[in-house]
Amino acid sequence: MNSDIFRAYDIRGIFGVDFESEDFYRIACAYTDCFQPKTVAVGHDVRESSPQLWQQVAAGFQNSGVNVLNLGQISTDMLYFAVVNYRTDGGIVISASHNPAMYNGMKLVRQHAAPLSADTGLFDVRDAVRNGNPAFEKQNGRDPGTCRSLQFLDAYLSHLCSYVDLERLSKKRIVINANSGLAGQIAECLLADTPIQICERLFVEPDGSFAQIPAGRPDPLRPENREFTTEAVRQTGADLAVAWDADADRCFFFDEHGVFIEGCYITALLAEHLLQQKRGGGVIFDPRAVWAAENAVISAGGIPILNRCGHSFIKARMRKTDALFAGEASGHYYFRDNFYADNGMIPFLLMLEYLSVKKVSLAEAVHRLRTEYPVSGEINFSFENRRHLQDAFAAVSDAIQHWGNPCFETRIDGLSVRFLSRPHRPGFGSWRFNLRESNTEPLLRLNVEAIEDENRLVEKTVKITERLESIGGRRETKFRWTAEE
Repeated sequence: MNSDIFRAYDIRGIFGVDFESEDFYRIACAYTDCFQPKTVAVGHDVRESSPQLWQQVAAGFQNSGVNVLNLGQISTDMLYFAVVNYRTDGGIVISASHNPAMYNGMKLVRQHAAPLSADTGLFDVRDAVRNGNPAFEKQNGRDPGTCRSLQFLDAYLSHLCSYVDLERLSKKRIVINANSGLAGQIAECLLADTPIQICERLFVEPDGSFAQIPAGRPDPLRPENREFTTEAVRQTGADLAVAWDADADRCFFFDEHGVFIEGCYITALLAEHLLQQKRGGGVIFDPRAVWAAENAVISAGGIPILNRCGHSFIKARMRKTDALFAGEASGHYYFRDNFYADNGMIPFLLMLEYLSVKKVSLAEAVHRLRTEYPVSGEINFSFENRRHLQDAFAAVSDAIQHWGNPCFETRIDGLSVRFLSRPHRPGFGSWRFNLRESNTEPLLRLNVEAIEDENRLVEKTVKITERLESIGGRRETKFRWTAEE
């Protein structure tokens, strides 16, 4: 087993290359040895390799004396619900999220759906596997645990519906793209008795080969995937589109023109909606693009909180601050009343409610945010090796002084720099960028934002891109302004 499959907040690698199915048996035994659970909920996504990996995990727990609740085929956010609702001592979903079909992995939680990350014991599990702990011996002198299947879809749907008043939803025509995961089936159930009409269904049949998905990558952020959804909106004249990744814990929106809505804008809209409902509270967002969310939270009487990217880090901060809501540019949205966990369906319902109550289209809702706080969107750069990636960081750092009047932010996640306005230079608008290394892929991710100055945004994004390309970076993402032409 390649120990590098243990990432900052999950386990992920190529099945048959980075790990074998027996390694998942050992991971379950190590989880038991580290945390001594009595009952664990275990489910899996739609991938073709997931059922056999589920078998290994379940066997590892049972042979260690742990009872298993079999959740079957689930979305990742269903795991969080099951762990809390049925009061288990932890849970695992077999999934590699939006990665191609040859990948697989795990997301692990403990009681109350608290995530297991590098900071909270995931690397202890890794070390126990690496050291060949005696718990790996079958039975190990314990009575075997039981395995019981759990049917909980109705309870999960009721939980989701508690976030909105379905009677407030107005008639809309929508496109849904499930990326061959389970999101399409869940969405159909939620909308069955509402005036919302699904006018186009993209990849709603679960298919773990992802053979029909553009480029075989069930990731709504991929340009070829976005284009497919955009075209469906334009062909059908839909009011909006919603897309989920394969494990359905991330949610993405497209307006009535088929234009993708950046996650920072969705965070701002949902924060405003929830803060008005709950009369204040803390809202967490990540450092990739901050101005839209920051100003929306303050205007709605909330407390803005900046935090490192990544679901385990966001959830830990939510629990510490009892934050009402959190949003990431990556499409993860977290809710205090959802056990401080992310969920792909709650933002979907909340956005439908928001548009219905405000009586506006999605493009109208985000127009002001797009105008006042234009963003580049996330631009990914790949490098030949990690050394070149680090050289690129250094090259950008060396060039910063030539790009304006920099103010370096606290190093929360990657390099974040604000360039301050200079009153004696009319037209020199404020802008900002964040450059960070991906936690899940060998990439540098660049986000640039500006204040009321689209031209400045384009100019500075191109300048940073040229610097990264000069040191060997290969841009893998179209510029937003190029994609919209």
